[in-house]
Amino acid sequence: MALASGLSNQPLPLGRRVGIITNAGGPAVLCTDACEESELVVPELSAQTRATLSSFLPLAAALSNPVDLIASATPDQYAKGIETLLLADEIDALIILYMAVTVTDTAEIAQGIMAGIENGRKAGANAKPVLIGWMAEGDMDRTFSSQTETLPAYHLPETPALVLGKAATYAEWRQQPAGMVPDFDDLNLPAVRTICADALSRRGAGWLSVEETRNVLSAIRLPVQPGGVARTADEAAGLARRVGYPVAVKLASHQIVHKTEIGGMQLNLTNEEAVLKAFDSMRTRLAETNQLDAMEGVLVQPMLTGGVEVMIGVTDDPLFGPLMAFGLGGIHVEILGDVQFRITPLTDRDAVEIIRGIKGYRLLTGYRGHPPADLDALEETLLRVSRLVEEIPEISELDLNPIFALPPGQGCRIVDARIRVVRQT
Repeated sequence: MALASGLSNQPLPLGRRVGIITNAGGPAVLCTDACEESELVVPELSAQTRATLSSFLPLAAALSNPVDLIASATPDQYAKGIETLLLADEIDALIILYMAVTVTDTAEIAQGIMAGIENGRKAGANAKPVLIGWMAEGDMDRTFSSQTETLPAYHLPETPALVLGKAATYAEWRQQPAGMVPDFDDLNLPAVRTICADALSRRGAGWLSVEETRNVLSAIRLPVQPGGVARTADEAAGLARRVGYPVAVKLASHQIVHKTEIGGMQLNLTNEEAVLKAFDSMRTRLAETNQLDAMEGVLVQPMLTGGVEVMIGVTDDPLFGPLMAFGLGGIHVEILGDVQFRITPLTDRDAVEIIRGIKGYRLLTGYRGHPPADLDALEETLLRVSRLVEEIPEISELDLNPIFALPPGQGCRIVDARIRVVRQT
């Protein structure tokens, strides 16, 4: 409500420099702190502005920013002070604070505030938003309006700063060039539709199998880690020979999510004996827990070294549709929750911002001797996933975790993936 009032009734600020005028030091301190938290700047006033203020304010007044008119401030001093700050070149927006001294002076002070704003507007300060912190017991519902504008008034000194901070961010966003939703001419969307339709007709809504998931990702040219699904121990050994040792052997199951908890992931296997043993141990473990029907086989992949683990996720929001997430991958996403979200379709600007918005972004730029990640490859992966879920509404959930972001020029590799499909009504 506070933000809606500010955005609908005042112009967007052209910058983040805020002037504050008050009759009490305490609210001014709270407002200044809130400005800092909202990434606003409360700048020093110019010598010219301070000279103008000193010509009509008492010696006890503070002429720095915030400008403290002190408790004895008159309506005329408020009016002249507001007009002066509105015309100051070093100010992009103005916050007016008033704390009632007596219950009888609020109406006259309100008139002085409106007079100062109107004089400033007439003198050319039309592009600067003005917000009021009105703390007058017994007169809290007062409205501030003229023939040309309405001034948002709030009951706490921090609120105008929070509103201005959001307004400044929105203004900066609007000033950026429009993003572009890229097109890809190498997407095999008919193949994806066939895979999803076949899975729904045979099993109904639910998770695609590991092989179906890999086929979907390959159809839209996503960087799936080489390898494949083996249904027998001998097939697993043959796959391992073809992809090259060392390999990772993982349980292939769309029903069991946390494979490590049941011994469903074995890494750095260097020979055929180890692969055969890994397959048999996973099958035995599932048989012991009566989950053998959940085993589709094993996924055999060559081991990856280096890179930063990230994740891309999609969920279908009932209000906004597909909602994409990006963050650090592996266990980091569960422990740290360092994730950024965007609504699809993603633009090229969205892809850049969602990557750079996570707190762990420094890991992707090179940190303490580690090479940076191929950001271009991550951005393209995000855009291709966005196009996938926009074109295939049957996909209600998608989880690519982890994705290994390799050094520049080497791309990225999707190591594990899950896709859930539902029928469209």
